[in-house]
Amino acid sequence: MVADGFELSTFLPYRLNRAAEFVALRFAAQYKARYQLTRPEWRTLAALGSTGRPMTATEVGAHSAMHKTKVSRAVAALEERRWLTRSEDEGDRRLEHLALTKAGGRAYRELTELAASYQAELDRLIGPAGMQALAAGLEAVERAMGKVEKRAAAPA
Repeated sequence: MVADGFELSTFLPYRLNRAAEFVALRFAAQYKARYQLTRPEWRTLAALGSTGRPMTATEVGAHSAMHKTKVSRAVAALEERRWLTRSEDEGDRRLEHLALTKAGGRAYRELTELAASYQAELDRLIGPAGMQALAAGLEAVERAMGKVEKRAAAPA
């Protein structure tokens, strides 16, 4: 339904958010069933595992687009599972460096196998042409938004 010339179903942010939510929820059901992980816990584990280096909570938040309170709760839960450790920064005691433990690294590798399987399922469902079109569309959005961010960050 169109109200005052605006159609929500064609509004790009709305469509992107819905599509991302549908895709993410389906994957979340898999890792929750297998590992009892919340989405912030998975995203924190994925951020640490994918970089292969210690990160601060701020870096995890920036990497995964999560608010600091979600990161903080996820870090506490992963630390309780003994999947990550915290170490104080020698130069700035306000900072902590987060790193996966051996058990956390093992869980991350298992979860990436689950993620790869899910990606293959999505590839089959969407098809090669659809995946190429989706990749091209997302790249166009990312390029355009990157330009907007650069202009906004440039000094006046």
